[in-house]
Amino acid sequence: MFVDKDSIKINNVSFGQYLTQAEYQYNKLWSDDSGRNLAGSQVGTLIGIFPKLVLQFRRLTKDELHLIAPILDSASQTTQYYDDNKAQNVTMSTYTGDWSVVSKSININEPFSISVISRRRRA
Repeated sequence: MFVDKDSIKINNVSFGQYLTQAEYQYNKLWSDDSGRNLAGSQVGTLIGIFPKLVLQFRRLTKDELHLIAPILDSASQTTQYYDDNKAQNVTMSTYTGDWSVVSKSININEPFSISVISRRRRA
């Protein structure tokens, strides 16, 4: 999976231009009947795999941050990315984790990261 200008879009805004790194995670969610039995074997029911993108942003200007902050603050987003597991672009409904920005210079912030997490399991 590679990041280019248009490889990750959130609410139809290309985020690739702001990123230095994108980590693609495929987190498994197991039901409460899951765990190891007395023989040590894994048992249980897999509810699904929930994609998660951890996006590392470069230093952004004030104007760039003003453009993407409302998207990151919204309760939900529509995220598009290229999924190598499916060898195609995937669109998913997402929410974001907490994020913070440190400013040490006038009108420029330090790099920061945020998680973009699927609301539904991967089909």
